[in-house]
Amino acid sequence: MLILQYYAIKLQNKYCHSGINGATLKEHGLGLETQNSNHMANKPITMSKLRLILQFRKQGLSARDISIRLSMSRKTVNNYVQKFSDSKISLDKLTKMSDEQLSGIALAEEYPIEKDPRYSYIQQHMNYYVDELGSGKTTKMVLWEEYRQKVPDGYGRTQFYEHLRSYQKRFQAVMHFEHEPGKVMEFDFAGDPASYLDLSTGEIVKCPLLVCQLTCSGQTYIEALPNMKRLVLLAALGRALEFFGGVPKVVRCDNLKQFVKKANIYEPTFDELADQWSVHYNTFLSAARVRKPRDKAKVESMVNTVYNRVYAPLRHMDFHSLSALNAGLYTQTHKLNLRNLQGRDYNRSDIFNTLEKKHLSALPLESFVPKAKRSAKVGKNYHIILGEDRHSYSVPCEYIGQQVDVVYDTDDVEIYRKMKRIASFKRNYTRFGFTTLKEHMPSNHQHMIERKGWNNEHFISKARAIGPFTVQAIEVILKNRTFEQQTYTSCLGTIKLGDKYGNHRLEAASKRALVGGKVNYGILKRILEKKLDQEELQTPIDFTLPTHENLRGSGEYS
Repeated sequence: MLILQYYAIKLQNKYCHSGINGATLKEHGLGLETQNSNHMANKPITMSKLRLILQFRKQGLSARDISIRLSMSRKTVNNYVQKFSDSKISLDKLTKMSDEQLSGIALAEEYPIEKDPRYSYIQQHMNYYVDELGSGKTTKMVLWEEYRQKVPDGYGRTQFYEHLRSYQKRFQAVMHFEHEPGKVMEFDFAGDPASYLDLSTGEIVKCPLLVCQLTCSGQTYIEALPNMKRLVLLAALGRALEFFGGVPKVVRCDNLKQFVKKANIYEPTFDELADQWSVHYNTFLSAARVRKPRDKAKVESMVNTVYNRVYAPLRHMDFHSLSALNAGLYTQTHKLNLRNLQGRDYNRSDIFNTLEKKHLSALPLESFVPKAKRSAKVGKNYHIILGEDRHSYSVPCEYIGQQVDVVYDTDDVEIYRKMKRIASFKRNYTRFGFTTLKEHMPSNHQHMIERKGWNNEHFISKARAIGPFTVQAIEVILKNRTFEQQTYTSCLGTIKLGDKYGNHRLEAASKRALVGGKVNYGILKRILEKKLDQEELQTPIDFTLPTHENLRGSGEYS
């Protein structure tokens, strides 16, 4: 025992000269209380004993009598009595002091500790050592070897490690936060996915598990997703807010690539769709710092709880679809929210309903319909390509070669140039297809596409808008050639005569031309030019063909 005390005293003196105080020694089990020590016992005296020393001293008892009554060493009593005397304060005033004031006098260090130059040097360079260790590119051994090269008579490896460990502990303190009701919802993905068995393929399908939690009440929402794509995540977050029945002021996430475009400790840049989502729900987006899980400690802790309280009860159950899996998860989540918190007689739902729910903002009337945004260059064919579908949409031809913004959702496609909408379409999912508006084309292209789209019905429908005689005239013109397509130019010219002379005159000219039995563009044009359409017809029109023995019907060839 004497040998152990010898080495303990020797080690204590060594640490004292290196700048480590008695509290640190006590932490390592090196605190000693001995009457042979020049220092006071490391075990702190209680305030009640300290006041008893004062009381007995006022009564005139000696240090020896006080030490006997309090079972303390006489040297320790003398040290406290000496401190009271050195303070130059009367015993009456000392007894009236508060515990804090009295301890400041009685428990002050008796002997100032002289710091070893080695200790000062290592403390000055401690930030560098910690940063180097945090980079993951070095080890404590390498740092110690570099240190000994610069300070040959410096600390040994064990002491160097101990100083480094003590310094690092300062940054491992955990701060307790009181969370404001209705302020923050945190979300994260569980490390272990959920799964179900697809009977049609026999495949075990793994599903990412989204965990959302309100930080004040701890009310939790869990959902298994088919994948972690951006649109799927945003839709699931909307369902989480619907589950909570309101919107918190802040939605905080990890630095998910689906959500955060550029991480930054002060101003992270969020994805365009994420910004749209936050505007729709009137909430503010926040991101945790990189590799700082305590920034969203509540949901990180909940992920661990999910493994124990949600995964575990479902481990022997079989699910054959995503909906069935989510039904099982919902049941267990409901039980979790209703489970009393440890050591308390209330649960998460109690706190949510009584405290937090009323602080949530109202949900928007409609669910969020995500709009994606892409940049595109207008090609020489005055179309842009929506990459997801490989479908092309037209824009006015004057924008050829310019950059435009394409904003789209599941139903609509809108094209903008400098915040001005220049085209809009219903979304077409036909791959490698084209959606083109006639008004976007150059005039020569419009003419070409008109010709490509000509057919009998096209010209007859145009003639119907003019009158019945024009319809008959167009039908006669279409039969003038072996191939109807060869008459399309004449039909087009005939329709345009109405634009030049008026539809009522074209109708009259068609009526006159039909009397003669021969109709074409040239005849109609001459009638209109000579204003013959305005003269009265001499012969009534009779479209009934006379009976003749040389006329045969289809029945003659049966």
